[in-house]
Amino acid sequence: MNEYKKAYIAGGCFWGMEDLFRKRPGVVDTEVGYQGGENENPTYHNHPGHAEGIEITYDPEKTSFKELLDFFFRMHDPTTVNRQGNDRGSSYRSAIFYQNDAEKQEAEEVIGLVDESGKWPSKVVTTLEPWTTFWPAEDYHQDYLVKNPNGYTCHFVRFEDSEAFLK
Repeated sequence: MNEYKKAYIAGGCFWGMEDLFRKRPGVVDTEVGYQGGENENPTYHNHPGHAEGIEITYDPEKTSFKELLDFFFRMHDPTTVNRQGNDRGSSYRSAIFYQNDAEKQEAEEVIGLVDESGKWPSKVVTTLEPWTTFWPAEDYHQDYLVKNPNGYTCHFVRFEDSEAFLK
């Protein structure tokens, strides 16, 4: 049996991120929630400082942390501070919540590759934040775009796999 790993990222409204990541090879499960904020047991209406993020459970034999980050930087705009599409505020910041020094180093390497590529009009502003408790969002937010296929999302793949930052 495989030993799955988890990754924690934020990049705007969690609905669209979850919908795109759930379809990635090697991703076993996704859950939306709040991370990196000031209060315990945050809710949609009370999550000061928390980012809307996702917990990605993945099979490291089928994908890697770096490959997940590569996709992350292709499906949201990592060059806007506290904004993604129409969503504004620190809840919508681009962030990677690293769980150890190896993940932090890999995230720094991928950010360097993204910046060097010149595919985005300016430099990456994604923050690297130490992992903190991931608080699952309310049930109605989980799998939102599956339940509401015409729901709002500002996420889409800007660069196809052939244009990946990892070569």
